Amino acid sequence: MAKNLKDLYIDFFISKKHKKLESASIIPENDPTCLFNTAGMQPLIPYLMGEKHPLGKRLTNYQKCFRLTDLDEVGDKTHHTFFEMLGNWSLGDYFKKESISWSFEFLTSVLKIPVEKLAVTVFKGNEFVPADTESAQIWMDLGIPKERICYLDEKNNWWGPAGNIGPCGPDTEIFYFRSNEDTPEQYDPEDERWVEIWNNVFMEYEKLEDNTFVALKQKNVDTGMGVERVSAILENVDDNYKTSIWKDIIKKIEQVSNKKYGENEEDDRCIRIIADHLRAIVIISADDANIVPSNTDQGYILRRLIRRMIRYAKKLEIDINSNFDREIATIIINQYKKYYPEIQRNKDRILEVLETEKNKFSKTLEKGLREFVKISEILKKQNITCINGKTAFRLYDTFGFPIELTCEVAKEHNMDVDIEGFNKCFLEHQEKSRQGASQKFKGGLSDHSESNIKYHTATHLLHQALKDVLGNDVNQKGSNINSQRLRFDFSYPHKLTDEQKKKVEDIVNQKIAEELDVTCEEMSLEDARKSGAIGLFGNKYGEIVKVYTIGNYSKEICGGPHVNNTKELGKFTIIKEEAVGSGVRRIKATLEI
Repeated sequence: MAKNLKDLYIDFFISKKHKKLESASIIPENDPTCLFNTAGMQPLIPYLMGEKHPLGKRLTNYQKCFRLTDLDEVGDKTHHTFFEMLGNWSLGDYFKKESISWSFEFLTSVLKIPVEKLAVTVFKGNEFVPADTESAQIWMDLGIPKERICYLDEKNNWWGPAGNIGPCGPDTEIFYFRSNEDTPEQYDPEDERWVEIWNNVFMEYEKLEDNTFVALKQKNVDTGMGVERVSAILENVDDNYKTSIWKDIIKKIEQVSNKKYGENEEDDRCIRIIADHLRAIVIISADDANIVPSNTDQGYILRRLIRRMIRYAKKLEIDINSNFDREIATIIINQYKKYYPEIQRNKDRILEVLETEKNKFSKTLEKGLREFVKISEILKKQNITCINGKTAFRLYDTFGFPIELTCEVAKEHNMDVDIEGFNKCFLEHQEKSRQGASQKFKGGLSDHSESNIKYHTATHLLHQALKDVLGNDVNQKGSNINSQRLRFDFSYPHKLTDEQKKKVEDIVNQKIAEELDVTCEEMSLEDARKSGAIGLFGNKYGEIVKVYTIGNYSKEICGGPHVNNTKELGKFTIIKEEAVGSGVRRIKATLEI
């Protein structure tokens, strides 16, 4: 069942006149709030805000998602860094009745989940918005007993707005009773045996600056169901890693480690981390955004995942100089290439990224061992036989030494390690990291402010100017925009000369000065390509696309939004040009708006 869950879901909603979207890149397009897409709705933000979608008002897909906030919890039975989210959306079309009825039908008729194993929660209302009695009544009409419909507050059953103002609304969450015991007649939100499996968000209000709520002009439905969690329920296991999703991956780790999953919890945790991280590594490094290990942003996360995977492989006594990682990655590639074609297309890059980073980390480990010897010799001369917490943490933070490895080496040198001191330093570091990353991983609606729209349009001019100066082989690899600047990644093997940067800058400013109109047309993807339109991340588009044309200069497939005329942009200035990975350069630029 688990391997077919995505197909069953898509087929069901296509039967309800939805159009299938391909999964977007795991990297958000022009969204400065996130390093990765953390939910299925993120790529649809412009359309939830009112933009017309080329495929219509009913959409469905499975979306690649990534959440780093769960990294420290990965290793248990339910958490993952990369996960897949099933979703269906109504953009101003159907609303609560259809959404709830179809959710119920899919769960009970397609997946054959007994009605008596289900419960739901709805919004109980507050001083601003009434209780969602409409959703509750729909559930009762479908056969959910009143006792298993629970009204909860905005902490549990309200979505948004992402900022201080904007679209928001109640949601209804669907729970499954994951236990072999008899299902209680009444739903209890404190009973952990009830597991959330699906969330339907009803965007029907707009919050205004005076803290009042008015009816939204375009009411939307946004739903989400996690593949991993539902698969565990369908296969009747309480461990996500015992599902068919992970079966072949775990089996291979067992072979290379000579450990059996399910026999020792400490070993099990290592196996789960290796399995989870390798799957995430494959997905991220396969993405057409061309992410490679680095010390910043997504590249840093990829590097961290690879090194963490290697550390736990070493802990399992796997020979890290063997091809164990490539062998497991190949299993993952074969498992997911049907759903994400870029995985097969970029297979060689995935394996190269693993090999290169593993070799680098092996050298880092060697440096760390030499550093440990130096430290131990100094301490022994002072008759100190314990590595303090700060030193142990420095070995971890600077050289990638896990505390377990530090303890192991210390024991060989007849020394102890201040574990408590290390944990204190680690927790302090973790808290600082969380605070620093909170904005980058918060997700939600992008800032579609006037300045962001201008920067979005400027990236189109920059893209074409780079092609004019450097050649047509230059292609966009990603972008990030906020209200102060744009960041644009592109394929090019060399550092730009001052002359080249000046030419690019001059071209963009010339096109701004020409006061070119920006127009939009909807057409088939094939016609868009034939017209000369360029596009980002090859397989992200549906059959019908939007093509934005700037005068007779730039033509690009894009979701928008954009300014009406380039005269709105102001002066364009390149402030920095740098490398971000092998064959990928980055330009940061500003507009004097």
